[in-house]
Amino acid sequence: MKFLTFDYGNQNYYGVKVKREESAWILPKLFEDFGDLENYPKTLLEGISTYHTLDFQEIVRKLVEKADASGNTDQYKAPFSEIKFLAPVTPPNNVIAFGRNYKKHADELNNEVQSLYVFTKAATSLVGDEASIPHHQDITSQLDYEGELGVVIGKRAEKIESSMALDYIYGYTIINDITARDLQKEHLQAFLSKSLRGGCPMGPFIVTKDELPNPEQTSIVTKVNEDIRQNGSTEEMVLKLDELIAEVSKYVVLEPGDIIATGTPGGVGAGMNPPQYLQPGDEVRISINGIGTLTTYIDR
Repeated sequence: MKFLTFDYGNQNYYGVKVKREESAWILPKLFEDFGDLENYPKTLLEGISTYHTLDFQEIVRKLVEKADASGNTDQYKAPFSEIKFLAPVTPPNNVIAFGRNYKKHADELNNEVQSLYVFTKAATSLVGDEASIPHHQDITSQLDYEGELGVVIGKRAEKIESSMALDYIYGYTIINDITARDLQKEHLQAFLSKSLRGGCPMGPFIVTKDELPNPEQTSIVTKVNEDIRQNGSTEEMVLKLDELIAEVSKYVVLEPGDIIATGTPGGVGAGMNPPQYLQPGDEVRISINGIGTLTTYIDR
């Protein structure tokens, strides 16, 4: 299933993509009319937090079947052309991100691969698909992109073994790790330079893990104004997903809905000769096979 959160008709909803349609089932409406839960989840985070992954999917599947059979499906659907995509979920913790987890990316910025180059991106930096974000030229001249696979945690994880880590995954999403390179160097840390307003585009969906059975063998392609900048694969990750999750859980209690950004392949603007940073009016499109495409616009 592909879950999403969105604004539609001046209201905030979460839903699941309609198969073979560019629209979403509005899940709160389905719960109200066809569900048997008095206190149904009002947000996607509540759904992830309250139920086991497969249980929640089964509940949603039955609701969709009932809505489909109602003969009045249009009142339960929101066309993508009429919605504003939001970040699918706001994690209980900040977005937790691994840097330098792809050798080519570390090399292009003259860094070494580091197993614990970890930082967070403030939740206030989150935006959804098709968002326009500030160019921030009042504070940076080196705004850059990073296409990344995001892992969504499905249950509480504390000091878990890597052999069990994949069981804690709810699904996957796409993240654009927007970075002010000059600020990153100036501050000697990554939090501020990676937490600018609009600095964490995410989405358009959270794809449940059953729909992406090989997350460590999927492509990541980033285009800036239709120019291919990154063309990599998650198989290039140095630390794999089980290692990333287990490592974080040694220090941070991961909660359902938490997001881990797993690093970016080579091809960022700072690594080009000469560097090519994002400019007002640019369009960034990040595609991960099995999830979709996340599009971000830089304000003029």
